[in-house]
Amino acid sequence: MWRKLPAILLLTGPSMFTDCSYTQADNSVVVATDSIKNTIYILAKLHPVTPPELFGSIVGTHFIEKYNHIHVAHVNIVTHRWTRMVIDGQPHPHSFLRDGNETRNVQVDVARDNGIDIKSAISGLMVLKSTNSQFWGFVRDEYTTLPETWDRVLSTEVDANWKWKRFDNLDAVKAEIPKFDETWSAARDITLKTFAEDNSASVQNTMYKMAEGILAAAPLVETVEYSLPNKHYFEVGE
Repeated sequence: MWRKLPAILLLTGPSMFTDCSYTQADNSVVVATDSIKNTIYILAKLHPVTPPELFGSIVGTHFIEKYNHIHVAHVNIVTHRWTRMVIDGQPHPHSFLRDGNETRNVQVDVARDNGIDIKSAISGLMVLKSTNSQFWGFVRDEYTTLPETWDRVLSTEVDANWKWKRFDNLDAVKAEIPKFDETWSAARDITLKTFAEDNSASVQNTMYKMAEGILAAAPLVETVEYSLPNKHYFEVGE
């Protein structure tokens, strides 16, 4: 189960309008953070909050249409993972536990007269495998101490994001609603399956295979980016 955090919102407009709040102490163009917060809560009450790509588009479009001097609305949504507790073998009706630090993130940028750009992401997914990871044949010089290996422990924290092709407007986003959850599930499954099954020649090559898999599974996705930093766990012999 996933629960939402309120969206983080940044509004921008032409500098000739917005600069006056800084240079002339003129707040007539400032949309108060209190108004933004309350608007997000009301929109969450009136509209679906899932998938987050849709809700971010709804929030951004609202502010663009509400205020003529706002030209771009940047919406960031972080969704935390919660799992229903199992008590005495039965799912508990109202109790949950935080199932790791993984989050589902969405960045939506709604620009006046320039459509909607959406980037979806998996962040903080910790994974480890005890074999089927290699690293050899790399550049060696007088400062290299790392030994080559054909079998090692591989652990990393997955950060993956995929950028969707630009949507013309909110209606175009609504027309693709099922694709957002389907693609997130596919991206997560592809990431885990590739990590587990690939006899990795390098982290770089494994990332490439993951990205290829997402692009093949999701025609509306334009680009995929991965970050797999090393989280070292070393074998210790007796």
